[in-house]
Amino acid sequence: MPFPELPNYHALFVLILTVIALFLFRRDDIPLETSCVIVLLLLTIGFTLAPFHNHNGHLEPMEFFTGFGHEALIAVCALMVAGQGLVRTGALEPIGRFLGRIWKASPLFSLLLTLLIAAILSAFVNNTPIVVLLLPILISVALRANTSPSSLLMPMGFATLIGGMATTIGTSTNLLVVSVAADLGLEKFGMFDFFLPASLAGIVAILYLWLIAPRIIPERQAIMKDTSPRVFTAQLHISESSWVNGKSLAEAINKTEGLMKVARIQRGSGATIIPMPDARIKAGDKLRVIDTPDKLKEYEQVLGAKLFKQGHLVDDDHPLTAENQQLSELVVTPGSPLAGKTLKDVSFMNEYGLVAIALHRADKVVDMHNKGLGKVTLHVGDVLLIQGGQKEIAEFKKRGEILILDATTDLPRSHRAPRALWIMLGIVFFAAVGILPIAISALAGALLMILTHCISWRDAMNALSAQVVLIVASSLALGIAMTETDGAQYIAEIFVWATDGTPPMIILSGLMLLLALLTNVVSNNAAAVIGTPIAISVATQLNLPPEPFVIAVLFGANMSFATPMAYKTNLLVMNAGGYKFSDFIKVGVPLVILMWISLSIILPILYGF
Repeated sequence: MPFPELPNYHALFVLILTVIALFLFRRDDIPLETSCVIVLLLLTIGFTLAPFHNHNGHLEPMEFFTGFGHEALIAVCALMVAGQGLVRTGALEPIGRFLGRIWKASPLFSLLLTLLIAAILSAFVNNTPIVVLLLPILISVALRANTSPSSLLMPMGFATLIGGMATTIGTSTNLLVVSVAADLGLEKFGMFDFFLPASLAGIVAILYLWLIAPRIIPERQAIMKDTSPRVFTAQLHISESSWVNGKSLAEAINKTEGLMKVARIQRGSGATIIPMPDARIKAGDKLRVIDTPDKLKEYEQVLGAKLFKQGHLVDDDHPLTAENQQLSELVVTPGSPLAGKTLKDVSFMNEYGLVAIALHRADKVVDMHNKGLGKVTLHVGDVLLIQGGQKEIAEFKKRGEILILDATTDLPRSHRAPRALWIMLGIVFFAAVGILPIAISALAGALLMILTHCISWRDAMNALSAQVVLIVASSLALGIAMTETDGAQYIAEIFVWATDGTPPMIILSGLMLLLALLTNVVSNNAAAVIGTPIAISVATQLNLPPEPFVIAVLFGANMSFATPMAYKTNLLVMNAGGYKFSDFIKVGVPLVILMWISLSIILPILYGF
């Protein structure tokens, strides 16, 4: 079989841009939102300056913006809002309390039950609130059993990803694949059309997560107050009465028995003093220190300094050393009012009556330069060390807006929880039986959540993610461009050429593996949208039904197990469990291989290859 001829220049441009997009999407130093807008602009400008004509006529550049009104994006956003209703009303609280009780009776059976419940719930509800619900419960269980929660948290997080594969609404990736396939002429998948293969492979995966994964996960320390080994970035503010006022940096370090590590001394509004041993410390200076929470508090007491943030001196109105003060650690979750904002933006101290002391970000030291913690944009998965009165922290927990990791976490509870559950069940029912498309069903449910006061419009806006909106819109634009210019067909021809002579089941398996590798380094939504037209083209060239190839793309794009950045809940679990990057590779890669082999056998059997 000869190597396929090069496609037209427009297709080459789109293919090159796709490679650039995938590179940009995985960059940590460029906001994902920025990368998405860059891709959209390059597409529209390129096709405006060099118009493209095919058998369908002229391709209007404005068509690349249709993703913003695509039914898949509407459904994704509406489901995020509806899921926020479950979180804010505490509708899932009974499940959490039930799991917390049975752990006392049989830990091994309880872990299996937790994995099954997490997977089943995630088939119908976005897995982020499921992870947020179970994190504090599992950490609390581990503390009571005097064991590390690291053996529990990662399996639970992966179980939610596995469960999300089972239905069209399980993940935004599923919705995108189903919608793009329908746009390309396939009959639309029903909610449970790929439930059987997902369940069969899921059983194998759950057994692995139950019996093997906990035994190979290295023991890590979770982020818990008084036991956290995490490194936080904080500032010690020096006052006139501080012991260290007027002394050299060397004397200050000696006072802490040589343990304190000062990265920078900030003086005045912007001046930075190099932390040399003979540098003289003055009142008003801010020492940037990187250490664990207990060490930071120790330095505060020994030096007579104060840990504080947000540009406010700690005074009688905001004491840090009162007897009723507590330290707690919170995780910034998707949909929380802190995600994508600074503490200053949300007036954290005034709004919640709490002081943010330090910040930890997934095995990275956050460089705050001269701007201080209050001006650092917070990311999903960030961990903040906060301090405040017992009453204030208790009230903060009850608001249910942000996940707090400690053994006394109060889950949000409301008399509106039953109505939130009924609304979510209605969304699933009307979509499952075909009465309403999922986009309309979810949008109606989201509005009902607001009208019945399960959530406010502010909660709904917080539930929406600019990253999700833009990655979906830009990925759909790339998918349109690849399809219209025959770029997808060209990649399919190369794929068929490379696998020439191999059985169809091997080709299907190879396509799924390719997507599984891609989804762990770039956005799974981008991988899915780009892979779907390729899968259909491959099936067309092989004269085979396209449905199993589309499902292979869907499953492959959901295998986000091998890296922490592959999916947002992986980042939450990583921070909560104290995992390292290598831990995800050690546990996630075997899971990817296991799911890939299982589905490579199941799909050909089900579709008669």
